[in-house]
Amino acid sequence: MNAASKPKVERASFGRMPDGNEVERIVLRGAEGFEAGIIPYGAVLHTLHVPDRNGRSDDVVLGHDTFDEYLAQRKFLGATVGRYANRIAGGQFMLDGATIKLDTNNGPNMLHGGNDGFDRKLWRIVEVRETPEPAVVMAYTSADGERGFPGRVEARATYRITGPAELSLTLEATTDRPTVINLTNHSFFNLDGALSESQILDHRIRIVAEHFLATDATSIPLPGPPHPVSDTPFDFRQLHAIGSRIRGDDEQLRRGRGYDHNYCLPAGEGVRLAARVESPRSGRVMELHTNQPGLQFYSGNFLDATTVGKAGKIYRMGDAIVLEPQMFPDTPNHPEFGSIRLEPGRTYRNVIVWRFSTVPAR
Repeated sequence: MNAASKPKVERASFGRMPDGNEVERIVLRGAEGFEAGIIPYGAVLHTLHVPDRNGRSDDVVLGHDTFDEYLAQRKFLGATVGRYANRIAGGQFMLDGATIKLDTNNGPNMLHGGNDGFDRKLWRIVEVRETPEPAVVMAYTSADGERGFPGRVEARATYRITGPAELSLTLEATTDRPTVINLTNHSFFNLDGALSESQILDHRIRIVAEHFLATDATSIPLPGPPHPVSDTPFDFRQLHAIGSRIRGDDEQLRRGRGYDHNYCLPAGEGVRLAARVESPRSGRVMELHTNQPGLQFYSGNFLDATTVGKAGKIYRMGDAIVLEPQMFPDTPNHPEFGSIRLEPGRTYRNVIVWRFSTVPAR
């Protein structure tokens, strides 16, 4: 069956949860070999096949071949993370005069929702759309008090093919009492292919931001205003190779073992460009668009050869990058960052668009 005759949507069993519940895999197809594979466990982007400059389509996201491997190791590969993506200092914050206490699963801090976040849950498949823009809609109900967070939260994740080589993810949430919410996707990208032997240090990246958040030794933002990127290794306002300054003499780079910092995107309404990544080897280009104020740029610094991925590939430092559109880390403890409070009757919404193209060889 050639690409033109393949159905827009396919569903198949991918495995079973320990309690016996089936886990499906849904494939959404665009044009010319562009397709996304999604599993409802963690609302994970499992595969993303993208054509290169020669028309060859490769999977460009890290992950596992089997469902049992996702259960065995928590590495956030392709996952939807929450209730609060990124970190909350000390695993606590104040809300309406009460101290909210959370898990501390990342040193002294909470990371990505605590010990058992949204990435470890089997989301419900609500709808699969076999339309010109094929889509899958998934939902998860987070109970009041789950991992310490107040409020019963109804979360939805909608993956949709929105162009010939464009995938969008809309993350939404409502609550029955005041709470905080910060959802994002945690896919690891290598534009040369998930099975490529090349790393991402020669990928060129542009981030549309003039400021970033410097962090302490535990990756919590330091007090004070965001730092200008000008005259620092964090200046990606023009395209630069990721590895060109990553080993420079800079305290922030040493603390993160590379880039693992939030960039403060320009204020604006609606979905807008946040970053552009190019691979000189494959010619693939990825533009990331979002409606969020922050973008966490992580250069895969803690991939430490302890994770075995697709086709038995061992994942090492620098094998992939993560770009996470979100609110700023530790916002509940930093009123100057804005509000991440969600009230009953309001809807939280994070829109992420990955748009792919190619550039010719230079």
